[in-house]
Amino acid sequence: MTVTVSAPAKLNLTLDVLGVRADGYHEMKSVMQAVDLCDTVTLTDTPCGITLAITGSDLVPDERNTAYKAAAQFLRYIHREDRGVHITLHKRIPMQAGMAGGSADAAAVLVGMNALTGAELPLQTLCEIGALVGADVPFCVAGGAAVASGIGTTLQAVTPLVNGYIVAAKPAVSVSTAEAYRAIDSAVGLPTPDHDGMCAAMAAGDLCRVGALLCNVFENALALPAVSELLDEMRAFSPCGCRMTGSGSVAFALFAEEAAATRCAEVLRENYNEVYICRPIAGGAEVTI
Repeated sequence: MTVTVSAPAKLNLTLDVLGVRADGYHEMKSVMQAVDLCDTVTLTDTPCGITLAITGSDLVPDERNTAYKAAAQFLRYIHREDRGVHITLHKRIPMQAGMAGGSADAAAVLVGMNALTGAELPLQTLCEIGALVGADVPFCVAGGAAVASGIGTTLQAVTPLVNGYIVAAKPAVSVSTAEAYRAIDSAVGLPTPDHDGMCAAMAAGDLCRVGALLCNVFENALALPAVSELLDEMRAFSPCGCRMTGSGSVAFALFAEEAAATRCAEVLRENYNEVYICRPIAGGAEVTI
């Protein structure tokens, strides 16, 4: 048996880091939104063992990959470590970009394994298993929009955006999560995102207000010249707002009209290799075949 699952990326519309917890993790709060830029994950029954293949990326297909870890955690949870699965990832989401590409793949594996094995675990249980793999995995399982808190695994669903067009682009620079948090720990004078205001603007479908409230403390703490330059290029097309997502380095611009988004993307593609037009979606990882 084979199942294919879409693995949507996410954007951080707001993102704040509140400090370091006693367990060494960082306390954070973020309004997250799923978008229709997706990896594709295909899972096939095998006699035993977990194997992995990856296209569209030079990632090493081994047990360090989040997709592999998700499959192992799922089989452990259902006490079927004797089962086997072959996983094929087709990558489209840029890496080291702040769009949760690895977490999206892990979420898709959990959803796919649930269908492949007939386990019929509820969504909340899949999120709990996902939290063992990575902080963004529960959101990528649930999708839509949510306020994420704690280390990112505590989710409160909110009304997702249903309108607008998003241009996302990655400059040549990449950012490791460890590097981003080191910058946060030493930063001063960071802005304070208005999470409640963002949720209200999303519920009202007010793209101008959503754009005005976009805020990410990592953008300020890292102060990457390549990201600043990219944001300036995006602003030339008068978006509702633009900001870096996650710990970077992808920047995105929100437009009310498709034509404006298309013009922006066309011009950016003259200088950037990874430019995408995507839309907000109300779901998460989903079996497609």
